Amino acid sequence: MRRLAKIALLVLHLLLVLAAVGWRTLVYAPQPEPPALAGALVRGSLRAGERERSYAVYVPASRAEHPALLLVLHGSMGNGDQARTGTFYAFDALADREGFVVAYPDGFEGHWNDCRRAAPYAANVQNVDDVGFLRALAARLGSELGVDASRITATGISNGGQMAYRLALEAPDLVAGVAPVAAGLPDDANFDCTRANQPVAILILNGTEEPMNPFDGGRVALYGIWGDRGTVLSSDASAAYWAGLAGHRSPPRRHRYPDRSRDDGSWAEIAEFVDGDGPEVAHLVVHGGGHTFPNLRGRYPRGLGRTNADIDAASEIWTFLSRQRLRPLPPPQG
Repeated sequence: MRRLAKIALLVLHLLLVLAAVGWRTLVYAPQPEPPALAGALVRGSLRAGERERSYAVYVPASRAEHPALLLVLHGSMGNGDQARTGTFYAFDALADREGFVVAYPDGFEGHWNDCRRAAPYAANVQNVDDVGFLRALAARLGSELGVDASRITATGISNGGQMAYRLALEAPDLVAGVAPVAAGLPDDANFDCTRANQPVAILILNGTEEPMNPFDGGRVALYGIWGDRGTVLSSDASAAYWAGLAGHRSPPRRHRYPDRSRDDGSWAEIAEFVDGDGPEVAHLVVHGGGHTFPNLRGRYPRGLGRTNADIDAASEIWTFLSRQRLRPLPPPQG
């Protein structure tokens, strides 16, 4: 009996060691120290529809007279604070340098009501009006901080990237440009939005070795098993959709970034569609990259795939979005 107890304790100890090693290897990711920031994080809430919604806003110390506004949208089971730490405070540091305002709104019960029909969380099931919430937030920051209404843009990762797509699809009168990360446009079988059929400036950033949002299209689920979110188009087809709306017909111009980090197992290139009369469309592909946010300071858990360290995604996104201005909307296509 004692021998069996010793064996059981040994097996339990071994399982605990394996769990610790697995957690350390696949889940744990050390967070770098926050950079020194000159501005202030201001928290607030507003009534949107039947709900009280919360948000945080980073206001730089040297704000432009009529600053641009960047909405940074968190991923599933997250909040605005996690969007801030998950992008390693990079947008705050850029705001300090360039004088724009960064908003980190909170989704409903940790999620955004994006355009995927299959999403099972409350924001989708209850059809929460997140477009209305973000409109109201932009209007409040226009009133309080003098935000330039022609320079409102959005970015987000995963569920936040899907919400950025929804803004472009349904609110092209609100956003001058969007930058979805780790997100593919829902396909027709999984599409649950109203298309405005208007061109919008867009930068799509995806990794080719995605364990959640398949780069080549298909079912969204972690390693094809957990968290079914329905089916999406490939990253190439997502970019082609927006390029077509913008009237770009020629092949894109391509640029490969220097492989500055040889040990991250990935490299990046960008395809830019600029030949048509509509807004620019860009497709930034991280070959070997995962469900992660490329950056020079930290990494995501290994279970989400590789984190590229050749490019700073925040800088690439802001460089793209900062030059966008809201255009008068042309007649709808189709």
